[in-house]
Amino acid sequence: MTDRLDQIHIRDLLVSGILGINPDERINRQDILVNATLWADTRDAATSDDIDDAVNYRTITKQLIAHIEQGEPMLVERIVAELVEICLDADSRITAVEMTVEKPGALRHARSVGITIYRTRNGGDSHA
Repeated sequence: MTDRLDQIHIRDLLVSGILGINPDERINRQDILVNATLWADTRDAATSDDIDDAVNYRTITKQLIAHIEQGEPMLVERIVAELVEICLDADSRITAVEMTVEKPGALRHARSVGITIYRTRNGGDSHA
């Protein structure tokens, strides 16, 4: 039950990458905005004050950045799913991830467009 676990937030991660189906999006990098919530039990880390007992959000964030910078997916649906899998694979203590990936300025008259997904380690999911 994720609503009773602790939440680790990664907010407003802005990375330049290739994402989209239009010809200019296939050659010109654009801003990709990521927000994530990772559910994990942080009590061991709080008690020990030892990084080995903590979910290392710095390492996870570096992996997310590298994936965005190196990948060239066509769809936001694909990249958000891939990024969630990176989080779940990074640390077995993460039991669920909710992530939003946005393309700022992709639509005229809108600040941003994006997709939010929620996935759990045991395969359960729902769309937000």
